[in-house]
Amino acid sequence: MKTGNIVFDRQLARWYDLIPHPEQIRLKEAVLNGVRFPLVPSGRRSGKTERFKRFIVKRANKFRGMYFAAAPTHAQAKKIFWKDLKDFSLSCTHTRNPSESELQIYMPNGSEIHIVGLDRPERFEGVPWAGGGIDEFGDTKENAWAENIYPALNTFDPERPDYKPWCWLLGVPNGMNFYYDLCEMAKADPSGEFRVFHWKSSEILPLDIIDAAKKVLSSKQFRQEFEASFETASGRIYEDYGPDNYTNETIQKHEQLLWYHDFNYTPLSSGVGVRRGNDVYLLQEIILTSAVARQSAMEFIEKFKNHDNKNVVIYGDPSGRAGEKHGHVSDYTEIESLLRQNGWKYKRNVKPSTRSIKDGQNAVRAKIKNAHGMVSLFVNPDKAQYTHKSLATGQLKKGSTFLEEDGEYQHIGTAIRYLIDYDFPVNQTSYSSSF
Repeated sequence: MKTGNIVFDRQLARWYDLIPHPEQIRLKEAVLNGVRFPLVPSGRRSGKTERFKRFIVKRANKFRGMYFAAAPTHAQAKKIFWKDLKDFSLSCTHTRNPSESELQIYMPNGSEIHIVGLDRPERFEGVPWAGGGIDEFGDTKENAWAENIYPALNTFDPERPDYKPWCWLLGVPNGMNFYYDLCEMAKADPSGEFRVFHWKSSEILPLDIIDAAKKVLSSKQFRQEFEASFETASGRIYEDYGPDNYTNETIQKHEQLLWYHDFNYTPLSSGVGVRRGNDVYLLQEIILTSAVARQSAMEFIEKFKNHDNKNVVIYGDPSGRAGEKHGHVSDYTEIESLLRQNGWKYKRNVKPSTRSIKDGQNAVRAKIKNAHGMVSLFVNPDKAQYTHKSLATGQLKKGSTFLEEDGEYQHIGTAIRYLIDYDFPVNQTSYSSSF
């Protein structure tokens, strides 16, 4: 199937280049002419990783040496590179099979391609690397490049005194961190060993994929993920939250209730809302000082004793299930027991394990206002004051792109995140086209 300037093969579920982007051509020419460290902060699904995979296999076939394809973690590196590099290198035709345990591919000319996780970047040292690349570079440990990787690529090889190892630094920007600093350094010295190559996903991908992304991403996240823009943290977690999100709506007696929790001891914070189509309304809350889950349930039952629809969906932290596997009472079973005793039906919507804080924040941002400017999260500031204060004033810790400052309103914000992240999760597959 031909789509824009790429071809999608349904059977292989892979992208193949048809017409290279001009910046991709410039990248290829530059690395063939001695640019050692191409920095490629380009949009999601825009072909940067695919180009690197083909390049490293061609170089390994042509020049004997030790090559690497790396990512921030071992699991990421395996997922991104392992199957593709085996396929591209035609490893099934080699006399020596790839090592599935060590994630190493052996080429007929003696070259090796190693799949490397940078969880422990010191393992990168001590290998006479010929070249390689790091995907999701902006997510690697902050000091790994300066302390472990770059020094390992600048060792002297007496057998090849004129040869200098190379490394592609690929990824989507992640705030103005060390990746940003390297790009700025490279721009200041365009004739140096570092060079920046940038293109947007919108210049590569079909319009329907871009449109799908705008529906589920906030403007800031869309700029970062699909336009590869280095976005600075404003300090506020939810900087788009404002008057467009305010409402004087109240819960109607026939509506199913959404009850979302953070099981912090004090304040024990939970909120109550409803869904109306794709819109979420956060309209009431239960904030208790020095309390436990059972007391929160008693408050809920009293507050909504006259509600007609005795049907509630419960959201919250996976850790609230602690002890259930061993038959112990958990925060959730305490709540559910009281609900049953008082004639309520319930459904528990809780993730099996804790998810990324950043993914949850991005899910909330996209409901507050997505890249199309659509608002689908509404708060009654009078009846849900902690909810309003959390979204309006929540701050990031200084120097972090996702860690939240501790405060009185933080815990209800965490509870909101559990609700939105369950019903409206934002990750790469959320805005992928399934064709």
